[in-house]
Amino acid sequence: MALAGKHSFGTIGETRVTFVEKKIEEGRKDFLKALLELNGFEVVVEEEKRKTDEDPQLYTVAVTDMTFNPTVWVFSRRLKTADGHKVTQDYWNQVGTATKPQYWKNN
Repeated sequence: MALAGKHSFGTIGETRVTFVEKKIEEGRKDFLKALLELNGFEVVVEEEKRKTDEDPQLYTVAVTDMTFNPTVWVFSRRLKTADGHKVTQDYWNQVGTATKPQYWKNN
């Protein structure tokens, strides 16, 4: 799930949450959970129901902070990586590890 401007919220169990990403694989879940906890968020993870046992296990990742919007936090450069750099869109999407502040490329 790419960054989208929509602020999606709901409930996991009895906890009100802001959804970060839904129906993601385990590697993506682990990445987001570690990044969000590093930035001080309480993360809630829910396993999606599988139709068959052969289907891959998917997850929903959410935070308990109802004001959190991933798009706003990434583009306003409010999230930090483990080494203290600011999170970019490519870093968030796990496309690259560059943490330079430019969102454009000059050729």
